[in-house]
Amino acid sequence: MRPVAFVTGASRGIGAAIAKALAADHDLALTSTARGGAKATAKVCRQLGAEVLELQHDAASRKDADRIVKAVDQAFGRVDVLVNNAGIVVRKPTVKMSDDDFDRVVAVNLSGPFYLVRRLLPGMIARGQGRVINVSSISATLGSAGATGYCASKWGLDGLTRALAEELRGTGVLALSVLPGSVATDMLEGSGFQPRMTADEVAGVVRYLATQAPAAMQGSRVEVFG
Repeated sequence: MRPVAFVTGASRGIGAAIAKALAADHDLALTSTARGGAKATAKVCRQLGAEVLELQHDAASRKDADRIVKAVDQAFGRVDVLVNNAGIVVRKPTVKMSDDDFDRVVAVNLSGPFYLVRRLLPGMIARGQGRVINVSSISATLGSAGATGYCASKWGLDGLTRALAEELRGTGVLALSVLPGSVATDMLEGSGFQPRMTADEVAGVVRYLATQAPAAMQGSRVEVFG
């Protein structure tokens, strides 16, 4: 039986690359904001041998979290690897960022991962194995002007990883964070940074964590600078 990986934000960029990196030996649940947004990714993954379930998903919605977790359970019966990759950035100076801008970024980047973790973790613990991999950002450590909400939410996501790691010791379930630097994706546009790596390179790190990471890596923050 092939393990099942659940990858959010899989329509393009890092999420699409992660899905493709896992497709050879995982079945996949892939989410995107737009209906059919992960169609191209899913097509490639099926060609690589994966059974794929595509799902539209508003990461900030609790109801959507309930709906998609139910759909994945009906399709596969379990999730072995959760990759919380979906994320957004609003590039504005803090004094020009609205409360709604900030709240939306935090809802997608931090609350959304928590919603899925809370719903999927009981099954992983019951089976005595699993991986929760949160795709954070080096901006959580270094900061980035004009991206207050993004940096704060990614710092919070790392905190979620570390707290989960303490709760999960001895369960067979690992909680891990990946902190990419400047990656050649749409999100880098307008940031002022030059890309130092490709999405495929980040996906290779995620694949390692999903398939080979030892228990001693529990709670690790893996920085990927390129």
